[in-house]
Amino acid sequence: MRSVRSRALALAAFVGLVVSVVGTLQAVGQSQAGVAPNPTGMMDCNGDSPAYHMVKVDLGGLCADPIAAYNGWTGRFYDNGRYVGHDEPAVNFLSNTPGSANNLSYFVQLSTDPKAAPSTTKGLNIVADRAELSPAIWFGLALCDPLSYPLNPCRSDSNGNSSSINDPLAAGSAFMELQFYPPGFPPFIDSPSCSAHQWCAALTIDSLECSYGFKYCNGACTEPVNFAFLQRNGVPAGPPSPQLSDVSSFTPNGETLMMNPGDRLQVGIVDTPGGLRASVTDLTTGQSGTMTASAANGFMDSNPVSCAGRPFTFHAEFSTASPQNGVPWAAAVGTVTMANELGHFTPCSGTANPLPYSVAYATGQTFVDTAVGQTCTGGFEAARPGEGPCNPTTGNCQNATTEAGAACPFHNFITSGVPCEFSDALCMPKGPRPIVTNGAFSRVAWPIAGCQSDAFQNGDLDYDGSSYVADWPNGSPSHPTSIQYLGPFSKGHPYPQIQFETDVGGSEAFCNTKSGAGCTAKPVGAAFYPFWTVGRSTQAISTTQPQGTCTFDFGNVIPGVTLRSFGQDSQYGHPDVKRYGGTLVSAPMPNPELTTPGCRPPTA
Repeated sequence: MRSVRSRALALAAFVGLVVSVVGTLQAVGQSQAGVAPNPTGMMDCNGDSPAYHMVKVDLGGLCADPIAAYNGWTGRFYDNGRYVGHDEPAVNFLSNTPGSANNLSYFVQLSTDPKAAPSTTKGLNIVADRAELSPAIWFGLALCDPLSYPLNPCRSDSNGNSSSINDPLAAGSAFMELQFYPPGFPPFIDSPSCSAHQWCAALTIDSLECSYGFKYCNGACTEPVNFAFLQRNGVPAGPPSPQLSDVSSFTPNGETLMMNPGDRLQVGIVDTPGGLRASVTDLTTGQSGTMTASAANGFMDSNPVSCAGRPFTFHAEFSTASPQNGVPWAAAVGTVTMANELGHFTPCSGTANPLPYSVAYATGQTFVDTAVGQTCTGGFEAARPGEGPCNPTTGNCQNATTEAGAACPFHNFITSGVPCEFSDALCMPKGPRPIVTNGAFSRVAWPIAGCQSDAFQNGDLDYDGSSYVADWPNGSPSHPTSIQYLGPFSKGHPYPQIQFETDVGGSEAFCNTKSGAGCTAKPVGAAFYPFWTVGRSTQAISTTQPQGTCTFDFGNVIPGVTLRSFGQDSQYGHPDVKRYGGTLVSAPMPNPELTTPGCRPPTA
């Protein structure tokens, strides 16, 4: 796996950089000792560390997407020489109301999957489950982390923090994503789902261990991530910190909040004196779960020189969701954001080229899944061989493709530095397969064979998988129902403006992130690209949000529901060349939940 291969050259370069900047870092008190990382943890969300292994090897598609600035120019970010961006179409919410960036809530109705089993034959109106289309939905927020780019102090809940990527005095920032994972394809430690039948959710926080201007990045722990499921008792299932994460951190336990398809939820993201708290109240079942990003719960930030952990309580960075507020290193433009992850599933007839996965700790924690493969055979790849295999040691790959589906001009995932699809891995077979978790044998099952495209590159970079065909919610019983989003609200106030955005351009081989040329939605090679709409809720989401209230939906036009589709793919606007041409973003516009005729404006 990419998380365990040797990267001696990258590590040597990293050591040289440390020597050149360590004096500056020591001067600001950032080189003191802390909690040493375990050999296996979550020290680099993208799995590219030459020094540390990953517990959850497929988390890269759920990481925050970094960008980099050099001498006033902003472009793709490379983690140990590899591009790590991915596809996250989003809605950003804008408000100048105090508290709008640190106290907010949403209402959500989860989707349900079709009754029929998913299809593996590519075409219109095939049967598709939600987890095939998107491995996660998430709600994002900027947080303070003085040990994250650009390694400066940060004052919580304050608009006094600069967020310009070109400001040497910008506040150190992390990015929080409250992620929801659909059912059907377990186990979560190497797959998209917590359960065959239920949703789960987790609080994740990504930091970036780079100095201003990206003159120094710690290649051993470039993008460390804190991760914790939302729990009914608020106690993490396992250590959340990058340094100490283990198998239990990514294995739901009896206190993990599990939600049923179709459940109606109230979601809260609130900064408290004890730390940023995420909460979900399931209005359908009456259960609730919370997680607070606190030192008391085991959260840590990471030393940019040693990668050591420091018990740390995370807080929201800004007071308001104003346009100038955001995370300086993130492709996402806004600070209050909701998004869908795309490009991480290809249905197959079978899988080939074994790539078994296992982790083990001295404490006895273990996970083993021997049925993992590298290459999708048949199914959506029936027209040509699936991508892979790759040699994890040499980096050499077979059958790599580009954005247009043609052969990739390079065949080494370590050295090429280009956005090619090198392998379909991680791939799982259809039906029951054995796994071993902390010494306990069990079986999990996928309804079809499928590949996640996340081991040797970050996503489906020839755009031929499930996310990029028209199998999104459109009222068809063959497709999942829509996830309906309502809000957000901040202390009873709606957000008066929104922007649509997608960072898919950065992952397109033909995209020039400086000029914006070739940065498109939909990407070349995609048969379809999903978009945001506003329509009527199909049932009451809460006692205050009756049927017919205006909600956001994502995917496709739904007859009888959709009222506005904002030009479909043209809603994403144009490449943001002043900041990063790989992100397409619209101009701010009035919040359509408040202005669309034919549905009721939501109320707090």
